[in-house]
Amino acid sequence: WMLRPSIDAAEINARLDAVGTQLQHSISREELRRALDGILDLERLLSRVTLETANPRDVLALSASLARIPSVRSALGTFSAARLQLLHASIDELTDLRERIDKTVVSEPPISLSDGGVIQPGVDAELDQLRDLSRNSKQYLAQIEQRERQRTNIGSLKVKFNNIFGYYLEVSKPNLHLVPADYERKQTLMNAERFTTPELKEYESKILDAQEKIVEIERRLFTELRTAIAGEARRIRQTALAVAEVDVLASLAQIAALRNYRRPTFDDSSDIEILEGRHPVIEQQELAGGSERFVPNDLYLNSTTHTVLVVTGPNMGGKSTYLRQAALIVILAQMGSFVPARSARLSVVDRVFTRIGASDNLARGRSTFMVEMTETAAILHTATPRSLILLDEVGRGTATYDGLAIAWAAVEYIHARTRAKTLFATHYFELTELAERLSGVKNYHVSVKETGGGIVFLRKVEPGAADRSYGIEVAKLAGLPNEVIERAREVLAEHESAEQQVTGHLSPGADPPPAQLTIFTPLSQPVLEKLRDVDLNRLTPLEALNLLAELKKEI
Repeated sequence: WMLRPSIDAAEINARLDAVGTQLQHSISREELRRALDGILDLERLLSRVTLETANPRDVLALSASLARIPSVRSALGTFSAARLQLLHASIDELTDLRERIDKTVVSEPPISLSDGGVIQPGVDAELDQLRDLSRNSKQYLAQIEQRERQRTNIGSLKVKFNNIFGYYLEVSKPNLHLVPADYERKQTLMNAERFTTPELKEYESKILDAQEKIVEIERRLFTELRTAIAGEARRIRQTALAVAEVDVLASLAQIAALRNYRRPTFDDSSDIEILEGRHPVIEQQELAGGSERFVPNDLYLNSTTHTVLVVTGPNMGGKSTYLRQAALIVILAQMGSFVPARSARLSVVDRVFTRIGASDNLARGRSTFMVEMTETAAILHTATPRSLILLDEVGRGTATYDGLAIAWAAVEYIHARTRAKTLFATHYFELTELAERLSGVKNYHVSVKETGGGIVFLRKVEPGAADRSYGIEVAKLAGLPNEVIERAREVLAEHESAEQQVTGHLSPGADPPPAQLTIFTPLSQPVLEKLRDVDLNRLTPLEALNLLAELKKEI
């Protein structure tokens, strides 16, 4: 569900109904969660059985999990949601299989079959006899000895054992005339003789081979049980899938109750309207850390007037968090979960595209910028009007002119061709001019409060473009040496002064631009054209000097 959220509104609403019903009945929800407690991964256990790698404890774990199924079905029966009723009907309690496992395998089996003691008494008569033989050999030998004494009237007859002859009957010399004909002489001593009988030979063989035969029979019986379980794989898998879905829906309801999530609504308007949306992870991190409270933000996107939102503001201001929480709310909603917001009115999104963060792939010879451009290209080629696009500082991995040009062109392309709802976070303040040129582009910024000691990030997203970058202030917060900070202010002032002079020359009477590092397109286009036309392979040193002098006059 999380990797592939549904794009079917009916399916999404069925899941939301199931979550909402549980949210309304907290006692029944807790009973269902308690019933689910103790159910292991049925599909994993089944795969071990079908691959014939399951040991006795795996089979017993399967039985213990199946024993919880009736309680789950009983708890599900208390809910009225159609999806939960469907799951209630599709769960097979598998009572016959569970009973067979419990009758076959002991309650605390060893891990390995070679250790023996896996199969319950009463399952196989031969196994029970061998176990009895192995455990009660001395008692059985005493019974043979007593019986033979009575049969032969030899009071001194004894059953003994040594490593050469095994088990034998020892008769003293005075009683040799009483020895029956079925006794087989094995050894003659000074005062006695030793005999054996077919019964004693058979018993000896049974005792010596009992443990080996016990393991062999137990292995055969366990293999038969494992095969029987594998034969019910379809029933087990059906139940496992149903229980897994119940588990997910119960967890979504529990999270919604604990974190005050609200049910999203879906319509056909193609809008995304989120009021007081929150980031589900960062919100919990801040609560756990006892730090400042998470600041919720609104979001509105549509396919006409608010298609592309250009979000500007300083680093650490919350731009990336704003982008990520929008995507997470959409994904949560379409997987059937309530969302961290006061309200959310959404249209079904077919895909969520992201270009966030910097990464490279040196092993494949791909730089950070190449990876960024490859991902951006895939987005522009694949996105549809029903998609949601998140672009975070596209173009920052190359020269500033190139990066600005690519970012500008990408926004224009999305606005004119793709028409996908887009959030575009950037430090290129020139991109805010697009809101004046394109009807579907709107400017937003993350607000900052300036104080005597620096700046405070308010983390509130508001309409309009940011007025400054605050890059030096962020660098100061990061702990750069004061000498570096002061020198950076001097360099910034020089650049701003030069920029204002150029702007005044190009646009007399225009308002000066904001105090920030702004990028302009090259002014000396004729110079560039002449340089492109020069054939460096045929240029003499004197011609090169004359060309430089000529170009200098034109700058």
